[in-house]
Amino acid sequence: MKPVRFATIGINHNHIFGQTSCLLNAGAELVGFHAVEDDLASEYSDAFSGVPRVDDKRRLLDDPSVDLIITAAIPDERAPLAIEAMRAGKDVMTDKPGMVTFAQLNEVRKVQVETGRLFSVLYSEHFENRATVKAGELIAAGAIGKVVSTAGFGPHRLRASTRPEWFFDRARYGGILVDIASHQCEQFLFFTNSDTADILAAKVSNRANPQWPGLQDSGDIHLCTKDVDGFIRVDWFTPDGLPSWGDGRLFITGTEGAIEIRKNVDIGGRDGGNHLFLIDKSGVQHIDCANVALPYGPQLLSDIRNRTETAMPQARCFAAMELALKAQQMAEGRHHG
Repeated sequence: MKPVRFATIGINHNHIFGQTSCLLNAGAELVGFHAVEDDLASEYSDAFSGVPRVDDKRRLLDDPSVDLIITAAIPDERAPLAIEAMRAGKDVMTDKPGMVTFAQLNEVRKVQVETGRLFSVLYSEHFENRATVKAGELIAAGAIGKVVSTAGFGPHRLRASTRPEWFFDRARYGGILVDIASHQCEQFLFFTNSDTADILAAKVSNRANPQWPGLQDSGDIHLCTKDVDGFIRVDWFTPDGLPSWGDGRLFITGTEGAIEIRKNVDIGGRDGGNHLFLIDKSGVQHIDCANVALPYGPQLLSDIRNRTETAMPQARCFAAMELALKAQQMAEGRHHG
């Protein structure tokens, strides 16, 4: 079978390393990459040796042998690049957020329909977290009955001295709910098997970093469907002493049981990440998910070959970003009076 060939354009967030490895591990072939920044290009070249750096992105967009463009460009540049790539006949896989405004969302949706190309956001806190994938398998098998509520927490470490200027510019990163909570919006839709949800309340704040007025260091969302309630909390307050960038957690309550996921670290003492706790009528069990397979990469390559939507339905990809954008809009409207 002919390998799917992909190229990288824009490497401003280090999620690009996970995106690239995801595809390489699934059997795709990296053709080349384009990056404006020499320091970032050097790091990428070191990680993926032998992959040529291309001076003009059009060389990759116009290459008929390239099937897929991936990007972790500055967030406000991702949607324009995706549009350009789809119009050049390429499928697209982007880091989250896939866009930072409603105008970008609407245009990407329009071009995706017009071109028939795949537009996929790699929500790494779902698709690259083995415990989250395992939770999906358990719920699909009926392990906790019908889901009635979820609560997702996405704390992050700020590491301000390592951040580029755009990180502190609200217009460029989209706001904390768009930037981070889009992860949890996608997970809410996935675990509740929903096409959309209502935003009941949302809030953003700068609690402790007045020197960067464009930074939102905390935020939350209360959302629901007709049958399920959800809560999302994200922030930039992970203490330096935690052996992870954030104690990401997810609680899923069902009619016959509950699941708790400790995505990155178990502060109770177990090593590593990917911890899942299942509570049902039989008792409590800890499930180590370190060896659970990650299906997103192989599924995306299959989708590219077969024009299917097994990695993530196109509608959910857009719906997750729409929820995050709606929550951001509500939060800032309230925040500014």
